[in-house]
Amino acid sequence: MKHNSSLVWLRRDLRVFDHVALHQALQDSHKVYCAFIYDTTILADLPRQDRRLDFIHASVAEVDAELRQLGGYLIARHADPLEAIPALAAELKVDAVYCNHDYEPQAIARDAAVADALTDAGRRFFSFKDQVVFEKSEVLSQTGGVFSVFTPYKNAWLKKLAADPSVIAPYHIEPHAAKLAPAAGSASLPNLPTIADLGFEPSNLAALKIPTGMSGAAQLFDDFLPRIAQYNTARDFPAVKGPSYLSLHFRFGTLSVRHLVRTVVDLMARGGGGEGAAVWLSELIWREFYAMILFHHPHVVGASFKPAYDAIAWETGPEADELFEAWCAGRTGYPLVDAAMLQLNQTGYMHNRLRMVAACFLIKDLGIDWRRGEAYFALHLNDFDLASNNGGWQWASSSGCDAQPYFRIFNPITQSEKFDSAGKFIRRYLPQLKDLSDKEIHAPWLHARMAPLDYPAPLVQHDEARKRTLERYEVVKKPA
Repeated sequence: MKHNSSLVWLRRDLRVFDHVALHQALQDSHKVYCAFIYDTTILADLPRQDRRLDFIHASVAEVDAELRQLGGYLIARHADPLEAIPALAAELKVDAVYCNHDYEPQAIARDAAVADALTDAGRRFFSFKDQVVFEKSEVLSQTGGVFSVFTPYKNAWLKKLAADPSVIAPYHIEPHAAKLAPAAGSASLPNLPTIADLGFEPSNLAALKIPTGMSGAAQLFDDFLPRIAQYNTARDFPAVKGPSYLSLHFRFGTLSVRHLVRTVVDLMARGGGGEGAAVWLSELIWREFYAMILFHHPHVVGASFKPAYDAIAWETGPEADELFEAWCAGRTGYPLVDAAMLQLNQTGYMHNRLRMVAACFLIKDLGIDWRRGEAYFALHLNDFDLASNNGGWQWASSSGCDAQPYFRIFNPITQSEKFDSAGKFIRRYLPQLKDLSDKEIHAPWLHARMAPLDYPAPLVQHDEARKRTLERYEVVKKPA
């Protein structure tokens, strides 16, 4: 046994099953404490009503309840983890702190600082891979290089998994739960801060009936599995129940990626899952691809993956600001784009097809810098993940790795006609257009009945905007 006692620091891994850091700590220690820090350096910049905070709060409560079922408890603090984790380690007199890797540049710097502080105090710091199947440099090209194109990365990822299926084996907690530090004295009482204690007000998360915590993730996955065979086609239509709706749970680790991959791979091995299972697994690999890109190319935070694209001259000034505000508010005059933005603003969720459509419209119809849209999504998406959000926006702007060609410009009308042909999704968020026909609803300004509607004319004409975009992107074809 390595340690008398240790502390497991939970971050974006809010669960008490198949958890690498917790498993390792229980294996290595006689006694294990668990803690979650409501990070003041992150929370300070959030609006006072934030669905993500509500989701975290509910998920943390479920972690505490599950730990208490197993004989332990969760310590929750509202503080800067740079100070709180070393202080808590000293308070508890633990020998080591365990956590799972976070691949974002700011998190890497934070963890290095915490590790230094613990080392200075004579304590150990251990971090493990948990939120992905393969990380950092585990999937490389045959020449040992880092992939920048998805398909060969995916093929290498699948080949590596097939060669070593043990990477998705579970890390069990229950058999070792007797080592969890028991709740004694004041710790036996509920010790979790309320949302008000954290300086926030409840959002509309509960009203939206978004399932939270480990139980919520399990509920959503159980609901999705019978539908997974149709995922490859159903996922593109925002009015259809096609996605898994698990992205928020991926973000905060209320699920185990190993369990999900293991379940789907087993299903496919038995001949189940249709084409949809393979496509959904491919989407999980996209997630790991973008995490790998962020780790190896941290310059993508704030800059283009392809440096030449930073020479593009975006629209600026008061008129550009007005266009951006109209896009944010869902008042562009293009119904599918506006319905997508209203879905985001009202629920914190946006369907993946619509993320592409809305992003491409901002960049290539309005000529606005992709970074402004990326920041807006970061503020409003419940499932905001730096690597995936940045990767998606750089894909749309053509500045990223394996991005769409710059001359591929989504037509918001044809996208609407193809993916919401009956206008069902549009009518849900733009009820003022409900009486238009299924044909009229995609481009209301072309029809006489638009006049009395409370709906704006289009900010730009797509064909004209397309020409301006092709001119704007000419700079990337010029030699440096």
